[in-house]
Amino acid sequence: MYSRNYKSRKYVIIALFILIGLLYIFRLFYLQIIDNSYKFSAENIVLRSVTQYPARGIIYDRNNNLLVYNDAAYDLMVIPRQAKNIDTIKLCVLAGITKAEYIKKMKAAKRYSYYKPSVFVKQISKADYGRLTEELYNFPGFYAQARTLRKYPLPIAGHLLGSIGEVNRREMDNDNFYSIGDYIGKSGIEKYYEDYLRGEKGSKLIEVDVYNREKGSFKEGAFDTLAVPGKDLVLGIDAELQYYGEQLMNNKMGSIVAIDPKSGEILALISSPAFDPNMMVGRTRSKNYGRLLKDTLKPLLNRAIGGTYPPGSTFKLVNALIGLQEGAVSRNTKFSCQGPLSRPIKCTHDHETPLDLDGAITQSCNPYFWNTFKSTLNRNNDSHEGYREWYKNVISFGLGTKFNTDIPYEVAGNIPSDKYFDKVYRGSWNALTVRSLAIGQGEILVTPIQLANMAVIFANEGYYYRPHFLRKMEGVDSLKIKYSRKIQTTIEKQHFDLVRKSMIEVFEGEHGTARWFKMDSISQAGKTGTVQNPHGEDHSLFIAYAPVDDPQIAISVIVENGGFGSTWAAPISSLLIEKYVKGKVERKALEKRIMEGNLLEKSKKQN
Repeated sequence: MYSRNYKSRKYVIIALFILIGLLYIFRLFYLQIIDNSYKFSAENIVLRSVTQYPARGIIYDRNNNLLVYNDAAYDLMVIPRQAKNIDTIKLCVLAGITKAEYIKKMKAAKRYSYYKPSVFVKQISKADYGRLTEELYNFPGFYAQARTLRKYPLPIAGHLLGSIGEVNRREMDNDNFYSIGDYIGKSGIEKYYEDYLRGEKGSKLIEVDVYNREKGSFKEGAFDTLAVPGKDLVLGIDAELQYYGEQLMNNKMGSIVAIDPKSGEILALISSPAFDPNMMVGRTRSKNYGRLLKDTLKPLLNRAIGGTYPPGSTFKLVNALIGLQEGAVSRNTKFSCQGPLSRPIKCTHDHETPLDLDGAITQSCNPYFWNTFKSTLNRNNDSHEGYREWYKNVISFGLGTKFNTDIPYEVAGNIPSDKYFDKVYRGSWNALTVRSLAIGQGEILVTPIQLANMAVIFANEGYYYRPHFLRKMEGVDSLKIKYSRKIQTTIEKQHFDLVRKSMIEVFEGEHGTARWFKMDSISQAGKTGTVQNPHGEDHSLFIAYAPVDDPQIAISVIVENGGFGSTWAAPISSLLIEKYVKGKVERKALEKRIMEGNLLEKSKKQN
């Protein structure tokens, strides 16, 4: 009988089992020691991805004085799925919130995601963070995220510097750089230069034990990326001049704008009432913003770029130049004035008559400029065509339009076109109909920055650079270049000589409306304006530039409800010129009167 010997096959079977066992051992070794893919899939348990937020760019003034810097702060983050068995009372005490706030914040975090981290308590100070971090291992699912807060060494320039705040849904949808809990420039320079100031985010993988304690970087930072700091800005602002201007405008409503005529750089931009920019930082930002928003004096309104006013008598200089350019008048042209009895526009005071153009500017004679305006429009016996030429000349001064530089939320003002009057008067109108424009009233509205730019044009005898804040940004020359183009008005240079002499007489002439503020050491040229205000007392307005032979500063000042231009606006302008050109103010009695002047009570009653 045939027999089968299976004895030798057992070794084959044993070898197969050994081989399979070795394969399992090798696979386990590979998965646990060599391959980290499963470790990565459990990163929410043992690994934490932490965003590395870049330091926001620092902002300096033209003299490299610090305007804005960064200070350390921390956000308390939460991953709701991991937040279990929490001593909520203790956490609330450490985080400075109530139990009700804890419940509300946790519901919001869960609505966002059970598995992804979100901000639970934002902008915790360094002092509070020190107490919190010692106990943080007791609160699974919670960890701290390093951030920075903006700080301001001087309580100035809140309107122009702007603020940062938490991104909203629309901002996140428009730019995938941002995620929930991030911060973005909301206004001013912070908003306009956001793309440069914000920098680039990095990330870091942190190993965390079961007690929520950080054990260090995963793989010694092999998977980390560094954050790139934002770019620093140097502005044309002079911090000392800005600070001094805000002091002079204390307890007054209005604005100051000062510009360097040689570059268009804004030296000071003041809106009053002002606010300390430190109020718009940190966890109290929302409360402070709400309080400022409800203030009847509207401190959040940037009057320097958003307020519109009739230019008043300062506009007479523009009408004089247009009259000269169009050949409607000459420097020797004389018109008579009957003072307050004059018609159709009366003069504010009696003076010698008739006057030539130089005398009319010095005396700010309303009838003279009405006759100049009428002659300009009627020069070719077609007032509508004459008006269109007049309008073209006015627009060339940068009035009634935006400068479109780095000035956020700038408004255009209004220079009415002939089409506007055709619509209002159904085509039946003439110089007499629109006579208020002759003295800077009626439909004309300009902003304080446009008035300051008008003073620049007088200083430069016919041209300007578009007003802007930026002075320098390392590695970004294109922005500065686009502001360096010289813009010429339609007025020929020779006509400015007469206006220049007349503006000097405003300070130095026997009847000059700002003669009380003349300085022997600095030659000044200016023009007062008293702007009609239908809601109360007239606004005090003044434009000027100095020194006359080498202009370094051009300025506009508006003091709402301040009365005559020579009462408040002219002395404020002169003090600022002295401060900027000489570096100090020697007219202490005048300075004291202005700083102690309080017009807010009057303004509250009239607004």
